[in-house]
Amino acid sequence: MTSIEFITLEVPDPAAAAAFYDAAFGLGSRVRTRPSDAATTGFRGFTVSLIVSQPSTVSSLIGTAVEAGATPLKPVQKSIWGYGGVVQAPDGAIWKVATSARKETGPATRQVEKIVLLMAAADVGASKRFYVDRGLAVGKSFGKYVEFAMPSSPVQLGLYGRRALAKDAGVSPDGTGSHRLAIGSHAGPFTDPDGFEWEAASA
Repeated sequence: MTSIEFITLEVPDPAAAAAFYDAAFGLGSRVRTRPSDAATTGFRGFTVSLIVSQPSTVSSLIGTAVEAGATPLKPVQKSIWGYGGVVQAPDGAIWKVATSARKETGPATRQVEKIVLLMAAADVGASKRFYVDRGLAVGKSFGKYVEFAMPSSPVQLGLYGRRALAKDAGVSPDGTGSHRLAIGSHAGPFTDPDGFEWEAASA
């Protein structure tokens, strides 16, 4: 079964980015950085969601991210889906921290239950077929949203229409150039219809 072992963010200053992510979220080897000056403007076509167990953990992670230098895009607040907030890291990547829980179950923790990479697709149906042809199984699919069934994967994967994903992140959908993202998986290497690059996990 296809598994995403890690994602690599291409950043101007890998040391600074690694220090930020360690202080903000503490995700270890699941999120890596490497140097790149590839041209990119505006929305880079993806977000990373951290799913946690309760509202206080959302607030804790968003708080440390902002203290470490992130820019708030959406304040932490309740919604019909639960509780969450969105920040933009100093390197430009957009991070959402959320929970479906509405009540606290104990003291706040730093525990991330799930990492979900959401990628913008120009044609969600076509991109969905592309991934199914490469062995991914669809877990959920409705409208312009697809979530793949990857129960043992360190990083989960979903597809979303570009405008919908940008709206969820609180940014304009406009953007050009490199995604500045590489996906580490034993399924790679290949490039998907929207230009997202998959690399061999051993690379």
